[in-house]
Amino acid sequence: MSVKLAFIGAGSMAEAIIGGIVHKEYVKPEQIYVTNKENQETLKNLRNRFGVHCTNNKQEVIENADVIILSMKPKDAIEALHSIKPYVNANQLMVSVLAGISSSLIERELDLTVPVVRAIPNTSAAIGFSATAIAAGKYAKEQHMDVVKTLFRTIGTTTIVEEEDLHTVTGLSGSGPAYIYYLVEAMEHAARDAGLNPTVSKELIVQTLVGAAEMLKTSKDHPSVLRKKITSPGGTTQAGLETLQKYNYQEALIECIKSARERSIELGRLYE
Repeated sequence: MSVKLAFIGAGSMAEAIIGGIVHKEYVKPEQIYVTNKENQETLKNLRNRFGVHCTNNKQEVIENADVIILSMKPKDAIEALHSIKPYVNANQLMVSVLAGISSSLIERELDLTVPVVRAIPNTSAAIGFSATAIAAGKYAKEQHMDVVKTLFRTIGTTTIVEEEDLHTVTGLSGSGPAYIYYLVEAMEHAARDAGLNPTVSKELIVQTLVGAAEMLKTSKDHPSVLRKKITSPGGTTQAGLETLQKYNYQEALIECIKSARERSIELGRLYE
């Protein structure tokens, strides 16, 4: 594809997206330009790893870019938008992966009727397994959404939602990998306390997660039905589940997702 991609911000999410783009040959490395606020070592690593253009010259990065990907920290968004504003035009597509930052804020700070598409990927993008939700801003058209869908399919799956739902997406799939890792920490801890070899326990846990995910993906049964199918009355699984119920496991997880969602809303209000 003959396009120029510009990344504003060079953190872990930008690195994951760039890795997916280059691996899937969506564009050539020389068509990707990256700038960062201050970390020169990060830019150097990206240049060496992927062969992309890395520079602090924002004019060079932004001018003639077809797609501009905002991937800085949310707290740096206003400053970053002001720094690129002189070089942005309304024909460029802005893609934001910033949690809590609305498309209307981006439009307002750039003072342009620029098409903005927001995307909430997760860190599994680094291995091409992100679950990414995207939402259109006021001026984004179908052709802009098509570009963004294709772009994020290089790092996993893409789902279109309304922008107001992105706070929930942030708490659900954006932060979701951390909840899974937290679960695995507990499973490893239990295995270690029982004297199981750590290498063995990790292999068993990982494959259990992979198998369960594949069952959810391929089966037409609801998760509750799948759970009941492996829960024999008076058996080991029932004993384990009763303990989870005793500690309000599901309620805790529901509140966890709600808290992450509320934090996303708070961040949005803060920057607005």
